[in-house]
Amino acid sequence: MSTVVPLSVSVPLEIRASGTKPQPSETGTRFHLSLNVSSIERVSSFLQPVLGVAPAKLRADYAKFELDSPPLVLSLEPNPPQESGSLNHLGFRFATTADLLNAQQRIEAAGISTQREEGVECCYAKQTKFWVHDPDQRLWEFYVLEGDLEHRGGGQTLEQMVGDSTSCSLGIAASRPVVWEHRMGSEFALPTESADEIRLRGTFNVPMSDAEMTRIIQDVFSNLKPGGQVELHMLTSESPPTGPIELPGPAAYVKHVPVRTALLQQLAAIGFIDCRLTTFRSGACFQSNGVPLRETKIVAVKPGDSHESSRTDLVYRGPFAEIKDDYGTVWRRGELQSVSSVRWEELKKAGLETSFTLIPQTSTFSQCGT
Repeated sequence: MSTVVPLSVSVPLEIRASGTKPQPSETGTRFHLSLNVSSIERVSSFLQPVLGVAPAKLRADYAKFELDSPPLVLSLEPNPPQESGSLNHLGFRFATTADLLNAQQRIEAAGISTQREEGVECCYAKQTKFWVHDPDQRLWEFYVLEGDLEHRGGGQTLEQMVGDSTSCSLGIAASRPVVWEHRMGSEFALPTESADEIRLRGTFNVPMSDAEMTRIIQDVFSNLKPGGQVELHMLTSESPPTGPIELPGPAAYVKHVPVRTALLQQLAAIGFIDCRLTTFRSGACFQSNGVPLRETKIVAVKPGDSHESSRTDLVYRGPFAEIKDDYGTVWRRGELQSVSSVRWEELKKAGLETSFTLIPQTSTFSQCGT
């Protein structure tokens, strides 16, 4: 299980909206805030429209945003938050109402829901603000300060706003993702509660039959919540290694290497969707009797519950003439396709958000350039 270092800050910041990628300063002081997140891809995709800038650095296991106004470095670490710690909420204080409105329009255009409050008295100040939640349910506040008050102010409670009984100063006590991890050689005993994410580290690099591997994958699928994901990290091969596997150093514990394509087929056959290789390099880490062995990370998702989901209109942007997803949906370049909002969340979670354009249900206008 991941260790979470609690944060002890609530950060209202004053910014002006910006749609350009920042140029990191070589000199000067910047405030640096690092967040533990359950998914680098999902939270980075959320933050890009929220902050109005692209990541200055984006890797499979790290992301960093840099803003000049305010002078902020915001980094993301792949450690799913298990406790809220002492972090209350994060926020941006804008200089003008126009900046606040521009930010809200930018965020809503990205398909992120907002909650707005006009002229609310809260936290010894009068403010106009809106709120959003990131994929890990942290509360983000965007506001303009309209004046200071001598009294705290009642404001609109979170119970009125999002169904939580906590006051506006306490943020949201939302449930945190349940993450379970198994490591090579340890007992495989899934948690009794359903998990949001299950990580298998070297689980399939110890001797086991195909039937045992299938059983483990089936058990993982059953344990995951709808929309949950499994991450597998191991050595894989193009073809079954022949003879005993003898590797140097810490890799000496590896005594079994699954064939990558067969493993992917098993995941799909059991019901996982959106399987993808998040780590897979051209160069092999090892060889065993002439068979290359590569470090491989695979992420796969259990389908979400879309029975009562609203519909979302999307246009596939290309570059392929058409693609077919694991539901059998054929996406043709430039054609509008209506899917459940749950499916749209799955596509974003798979890092495919930039391959699609969300078409709002109601007419909106945006700036057009030449």
